[in-house]
Amino acid sequence: MPLSSPHAGVVLVVDDAIETLGFLCEALSQKAYTVLVARNANEAIERFEIAMPDAVLLDCIMPGEDGFALCRKIKACPEWSHVSVIFMTGLSETDHIVEGFASGGVDYVVKPIKLPEVLARLARHMHNANVRRLAQAAVDVAGMGTAVLDRQGRIAWHSPQASRWLELAFGGKDSIASIWLQSAHTNGESRIEFGNSSLFARYVGSVGIGESMLVLHLENANATADANSRAQRLHDAALTPRETEVLGWLAKGKTNRDIAQILGMSPRTVNKHLEHIFEKLGVETRAAAAAIASGS
Repeated sequence: MPLSSPHAGVVLVVDDAIETLGFLCEALSQKAYTVLVARNANEAIERFEIAMPDAVLLDCIMPGEDGFALCRKIKACPEWSHVSVIFMTGLSETDHIVEGFASGGVDYVVKPIKLPEVLARLARHMHNANVRRLAQAAVDVAGMGTAVLDRQGRIAWHSPQASRWLELAFGGKDSIASIWLQSAHTNGESRIEFGNSSLFARYVGSVGIGESMLVLHLENANATADANSRAQRLHDAALTPRETEVLGWLAKGKTNRDIAQILGMSPRTVNKHLEHIFEKLGVETRAAAAAIASGS
């Protein structure tokens, strides 16, 4: 089965050279990709805020902020970090290649671009990134978060759910969050209280040379009563199994396109399910339905 297919995905091409943009847009469109374009880093960030791509073809050297700095921004955002970044460069020196990988890129192609090579690399990286994203989302939708510490005890990676909880507990101070997670690694489990909530971290084992994985979960003082109330309301709504699945992914912030891809249906079908869910729950918006499902 080919890696690219109808509705193959969304690709953002970032390059200040108009001829390169035109050349790649035509080739990608012929392979059923939806193509977004940007001529600099600022435009690229704007595209991310409007419609998240599945992959980025990124020129290394552009006026203003270069591609390496832009890639670091993308990878620093938990909601964007899964996106595969492939550098396009006329710079084949080792230092530039190393900098590209260090900034978070997964691959690079040397200009002048060879289309078959670009398309093959793009399809493979998009496939791998999608598998990782769905696995990550599956952990979060189960009501847990995950974090990985490197051999120096620093946070090497965390799922979006874990990122949100650590932000609430430590106010964005990654160094303090790392120390707390290290204590869970050493003692088997750590707990920190903030507001009416308690955040727990439990060490589950090694995932690589010197890397440690921890599972996080959050408990609220009013969680039991709230959970009973939510369960009763959802029970009374009598959602179908498919509607329950759609609502679960909606509560995790997934778009209709994401839900369609995860559940193997069209965005139009997802929208129909949401109409039925809203009616059964007595709500009018996605936010209200998600609040019932998540208890927020």
